[in-house]
Amino acid sequence: MLVLIDDREIVSVGYAGGFKTEGVVSAGLSPDDFRGWVETIADEDLGAVEAFLIGSCRDRNAFPRLIRERSRAPIIAINETQSLEQTLELFSAGFDDVVRKPIHVRELMARIDAIRRRAQTKKDDMIFGEIRVFFDGRDPEVRGEVLQLPRRERRILEYLMKNRGRRVSKAQIFNAIYGIYDEHVEENVVESHVSKLRKKLRQQLGYDPIESKRYLGYCLEEREAESVAARGRDIRPALPETAVAVQA
Repeated sequence: MLVLIDDREIVSVGYAGGFKTEGVVSAGLSPDDFRGWVETIADEDLGAVEAFLIGSCRDRNAFPRLIRERSRAPIIAINETQSLEQTLELFSAGFDDVVRKPIHVRELMARIDAIRRRAQTKKDDMIFGEIRVFFDGRDPEVRGEVLQLPRRERRILEYLMKNRGRRVSKAQIFNAIYGIYDEHVEENVVESHVSKLRKKLRQQLGYDPIESKRYLGYCLEEREAESVAARGRDIRPALPETAVAVQA
């Protein structure tokens, strides 16, 4: 999810529409609303924010320090006019990038990805057992074969992979996939997406790598994959009782 901060609601709405066409969730906030939000939101929910885009607003230079107290997500300033002095001032204030309108949402997404890649020490993919998940928009691979997934299911698998070994709640997944302020989608839709994802993974792997507990959430646990493999190695065809008796 992306968070846009601007004094003008029409600007936030415009960008939100553009991001929606690209399958990216965004939330527009006024500067005053953002200050209260970033100081009180839970760490787990804030972790769902992939970047902060800050347009025209009061005290804009103070926002990077406020954000950095809670998040390491990219912070991009969107300027109305070109000014070298203002650009240098924004970089000095802690912005990761400064862009000038008009700018296409695809370019913004590319810049966000570039900032994240520079900051990452990990690769753009992660492996869990026989599953390989990418974070650049590609479908995952299962046992070396591409598993085509709808966008929501793919993003859920990516989110579980990033939090592997740690249980995440239905609400956390919903906030990461749909956005904190999406009032048009019920949170229970996550259960449907996860159920479909588990079925597809089970069909490919022969076991379910997603462990779930009621009221606690979901988790990818590597020991489950290992234990299944171990059980497979230990399985021996059972001999009939008569055959055992003959052997004895």
